[in-house]
Amino acid sequence: MPLSPDVVNIGLVAHVDAGKTTLTEQLLYAAGAIRAPGSVDHGTAQTDYLELERKRGISIRAASTVLTWKGRTINLIDTPGHTDFASEVERVLRVLDCAVVVISAAEGIQSQTEVLFQALTRLKTPALFFYNKVDRAGADLNRVLEETRERLGITPILADALFSAKPVPEAVAEALAAQDDVLLEEYLSDLPLSTERLLSSLVEGVRSRRMTAALSGCALKGAGVPALLDLIAMAAPENKGDTQAPVSGVIFRMEHDKAMGRVSHVRLYAGTLHNRDMVRNATRETEEKVVQIRKTSGAKFEDTGLLQAGDIGAVCGLSNARVGDILGDPSKVPGSVPIAHPLLNVRVFPYEEKDYPAVVAAVEELCAEDPLLSMVWVAQERNLLIRITGLIQLEVLEALMISRFGLRVYFSDPTVIYKETPASTGEGFVAYTMPKPCWAVLRFRIEPGERGSGIRYKSIVKNDDILYRYQAQVAQALPDALRQGPLGWEVTDAKITLIDGEHHNEHTHPLDFIVATPMAMMDGLVNTGTTLLEPMQAFRLSLPEEAGGKAMGEIIRMRGQFDTPVVRKGTFTLEGRVPAATSMEFPVWAASVSSGRANLSVRFDGYEPCPLELGSTAPYRGVNPLDQARYILSIRGAL
Repeated sequence: MPLSPDVVNIGLVAHVDAGKTTLTEQLLYAAGAIRAPGSVDHGTAQTDYLELERKRGISIRAASTVLTWKGRTINLIDTPGHTDFASEVERVLRVLDCAVVVISAAEGIQSQTEVLFQALTRLKTPALFFYNKVDRAGADLNRVLEETRERLGITPILADALFSAKPVPEAVAEALAAQDDVLLEEYLSDLPLSTERLLSSLVEGVRSRRMTAALSGCALKGAGVPALLDLIAMAAPENKGDTQAPVSGVIFRMEHDKAMGRVSHVRLYAGTLHNRDMVRNATRETEEKVVQIRKTSGAKFEDTGLLQAGDIGAVCGLSNARVGDILGDPSKVPGSVPIAHPLLNVRVFPYEEKDYPAVVAAVEELCAEDPLLSMVWVAQERNLLIRITGLIQLEVLEALMISRFGLRVYFSDPTVIYKETPASTGEGFVAYTMPKPCWAVLRFRIEPGERGSGIRYKSIVKNDDILYRYQAQVAQALPDALRQGPLGWEVTDAKITLIDGEHHNEHTHPLDFIVATPMAMMDGLVNTGTTLLEPMQAFRLSLPEEAGGKAMGEIIRMRGQFDTPVVRKGTFTLEGRVPAATSMEFPVWAASVSSGRANLSVRFDGYEPCPLELGSTAPYRGVNPLDQARYILSIRGAL
């Protein structure tokens, strides 16, 4: 079986401001890939090449670069740390062979650190830890190691000594032996344990995910960087794919090139792609021609004309593709783990009314690059809605609309995205038999589901009553039918069963069941009634002890809850949950009450029932299926 070269795909992930991009620069510099490390503060970082990234000093898009170290080719992907751009990270995580989790030794474990590590664990991706900023005021490596044990549930092996010329401390050998039964026997037998033997135990433990290796240092000064490169080269799993097998890959990010249009960044798990090859998009059920294959390094690229199993590359020519699409054989592509949750709706307005068609087309293009952005366009009402994860996203979108499309837009104030769920068990029915030609009869049973379970659908109807091909149309139409419930929000956490119905051998039109499904579902949801659900945020707030009382009062005012406060060395720490709708100004309040000394981290923590008077309903967009006569006319284009 022909195998791909020894390439490994490494992602740097972190909470915002942990120093991830600075570490990327130092890794490239130490490996000889660049002449001098760039600076985030000065806007010269290789992987922060967008104008807005350099202006704000944060990563907005994931960026790939490449280096070689001790015989291994390392594709290094620098990911954004800010939660507004978590969708970029989510798509990168599924294509990694190994991740480096960067943690500030001053700020410690943050909420986003927990989210990232949980996702890596679910994906079964080996992780290395780099404790950065150990020289900074307030840094406490021992405290952060203890936090790692408490909050992530792991005991990392601090391996700095294994990569120095000094003798290895007894504590390192003990820590390794505690997680390696074979090494434990050697250790208890008083056999001499060489550095090489200890390293082999660490490498095997990381690859099998029994251990988590950690290093400490200061990325800004390059301290600990060569050791991290050594650890990556040794411990990252071998990535061998069959280059002669059928193509199997996934598009994990997408960008726009003025000359080539859509550029799809692909991780290939099997097979080989060349320039001018035809490749099948299994998601879209289309086939397109590869125009060019690039190897990218920040903003620079090289036309290699080749992409082999195990490697990542940028493929031009897939004009109908979208992020997340699978190329070729889907069986070898791993699934993804959601970590990004858009919680806000905003309405988009062009400054010129005549620009609406162009703005809609531009937003559609951006949604292909970021599916979580998601848009709703109601042409009759001139209503263009998009979903976002945070307000910084709006700055990015505004800048992109000007620089890429030459369009000036503005946005409404953001509103929280609520959801709704059935309040009781009931049935929904429709007999779509007029005006002819049409015939689709459906009866659903709708039940409340467990919180966080989403939509679970099944059919118990026989083929004789509704042909299976028509039942497939019902399943296809269901997600759209549930995008708006009686309260105007997406319906979730429901068990839906198709229990009865019929087609007609002569009168049923091929699309009748797609038309009928929303009418039956809305009828059922009115019968069951729905409960409003609001998004919740888990938070961790640390601020000076004297501000603790004000913090508890503010959280209660926000309808939040919190655990018993912890006071340590003059710092007051609270953990709990708050509704997203009432906590949008939480960061501003925390900074104000603490004179900028507060440390607040938040993460999405599911949906909970919300009293209708404290939440918000939304007007139905388009024609409501409850108005069946008008709805049918609108679907048939007769309005």
